[in-house]
Amino acid sequence: MSGFDLGGATRILVYGVTGSGKTTMAAEIQRLTGLPWKEVDSLTWDPGWVEVPPEEQRRRIAEICAGEQWILDSAYAKWLDIALERVEVIIALDYPRWFSFGRLVKRSIVRAIDRKPICNGNVEEWRGMFSRKSILVWHFKSFKSKRARIERWSNDPTVARVIRLKSAQAANRFMSQLAEEAALRAVVAAAES
Repeated sequence: MSGFDLGGATRILVYGVTGSGKTTMAAEIQRLTGLPWKEVDSLTWDPGWVEVPPEEQRRRIAEICAGEQWILDSAYAKWLDIALERVEVIIALDYPRWFSFGRLVKRSIVRAIDRKPICNGNVEEWRGMFSRKSILVWHFKSFKSKRARIERWSNDPTVARVIRLKSAQAANRFMSQLAEEAALRAVVAAAES
């Protein structure tokens, strides 16, 4: 089994710093594997950017994690313990700050311009990008702790297997391998039918 192989895992956490592309990767993993993906922001933010109370977040995540198949595209500290108890593989997007912050700025600008609804109909706005609660500010507040957590997980044999991707190129190789495996499964399934 290579370092990029999911090894048949059916409970997957995509984890990384803010702006690293977790949601995009989780959606693509769902497409390639057929595993159900749950967008964490939709579970934790109600319309109007009202945060779901922590106890309700924990209840929702516990319900998902009790299942045998799931992909989560993030994990909040408020309920990370629940996901860690059941996850089989953590895909850690461990990109440099300049890269993930650049992605985040670009994404935030595009979203502020097109006002395309995201989780539960919420939209990103210009004024929100420059507030103290901005996702850009959150990136700086959370970057070091998230990277330190990835480092700890990578070196802790009691935690689920970690596939640590340190660059966009490594992530592209990982996704290419998953796509090849999905294509092979489709060929085998067609031959058997």
